[in-house]
Amino acid sequence: MGKVTGFIEFQRKAALTRPIEERVKDYREVYIKLPSDELRTQGARCMDCGIPFCHTGCPLNNIIPDWNDLVYKDRWKEALQSLHSTNNFPEFTGRVCPAPCEAACVLGINDDPVTIKQIEKNIADRGFFEGWIKPQPPQVRTGKKVAVIGSGPAGMAAAQQLNRAGHTVTLFERADRIGGLLRYGIPDFKMEKHLIDRRVEQMEQEGVLFRTGVNVGVDVVGQALLKDFDAVLITIGSTIPRDLPIPGRELSGVHFAMEFLPQQNRRVAGLPVDPQTCITAKGKKIVIIGGGDTGTDCLGTSIRQGATEIHMIELLPMPPEARTPSMPWPNWPMILRTESSHEEGGKRQWSISTKEFIGKNGVLKKLHVVRMEWSADADRRPVMKEIPGSDFEIEADLVLLAMGFLHPQKTGLVEQLGVALDPRGNVAVNENFATSVPNVFAAGDAQRGQSLVVWALAGGRKAARAIDLHLMGKTNLPV
Repeated sequence: MGKVTGFIEFQRKAALTRPIEERVKDYREVYIKLPSDELRTQGARCMDCGIPFCHTGCPLNNIIPDWNDLVYKDRWKEALQSLHSTNNFPEFTGRVCPAPCEAACVLGINDDPVTIKQIEKNIADRGFFEGWIKPQPPQVRTGKKVAVIGSGPAGMAAAQQLNRAGHTVTLFERADRIGGLLRYGIPDFKMEKHLIDRRVEQMEQEGVLFRTGVNVGVDVVGQALLKDFDAVLITIGSTIPRDLPIPGRELSGVHFAMEFLPQQNRRVAGLPVDPQTCITAKGKKIVIIGGGDTGTDCLGTSIRQGATEIHMIELLPMPPEARTPSMPWPNWPMILRTESSHEEGGKRQWSISTKEFIGKNGVLKKLHVVRMEWSADADRRPVMKEIPGSDFEIEADLVLLAMGFLHPQKTGLVEQLGVALDPRGNVAVNENFATSVPNVFAAGDAQRGQSLVVWALAGGRKAARAIDLHLMGKTNLPV
């Protein structure tokens, strides 16, 4: 694929970013589009590797070598068709997916992998620019009705697939706009929301029915759904955050990340934020507990809001900078990654455990923390212990808890439907994404647990295929 000798002749060129001093003053996307000729050169680096392990790295099974080759040959419209055959929204994954496909790239064994993610994003963006992406309404309606609950990437993908199969699909969302955490979680500097809006417009023209501001389980009860629809798909995400129940947790100034991030997304969109619950980093000393994607989103947002000092602390040890024998190719390597927000400021620290939030008159003032030492027990399992005398304090006006999510919300819809849960508290399904309740299915983070956008899209597509097969006895939807 690509140019036979391209991987030898050309070096990887990652996406460029806007200057830090410029981008921290706004919430626009940080990345700069590469010229088409440069993208074609990057596509030329895709090797004739025989077995494209990038397929195994991608949950969507994107046909990556094919569209890399088509981009290299300047056949962008065909590249878009190939990309859309496995991915409903490549402009989403091309921006917010961590690219496990690149980690599995054969070229990455001893060189820099192909810039798959960057090429993917630009194929989709060019498709919209050229007017190639158009509504695809079904030619025939089946008479079957499907309710999809939750409009994150899993729900959006499932709704589009089911509608294209001819079913009448209603997509319910409790927020005022479609998108789930893509809309009110991921900051605009990572993914601007007009990208969601244009897909919503496409889906509306295809015939998908959207009902926003409807909290299913409260405004509409579960049994009513089973009565009014032939099938129900639960894609409500994993929204219950991991808490930190230590002394001082009740202090004013300690918040979950998802209390903080959606507010800024609303401000950027020109939507109101309740002044009684307003959280801002402006002029404050911030501590972010958790070093993953959500913590990084909090970091970039806090910098843009005007925080005076930011600490990111992580309980786990600092990851290695390169693969180790315990993380061989093509597996996803747990290595140190520096995102655009890390480049903008803040101090990162690892192996730090928070012992107590300390305040005065009910207001947070500082954290009592201790350094941890990690080792392995006789069974090679990681064990941590405090380092004696390593206690110290960090001054803070605002703490953002970004330690991940536990499971979907159970009160409301999940309890009303009575679906069985797995040991982690997620909605349990069989190999066909069917729950323990007839005609009820689940996909995305609600079924899988907290994961990546690309896994949510893959789950939504597979669940849609399973529902179509369940309703019709056959299906033409792809896996």
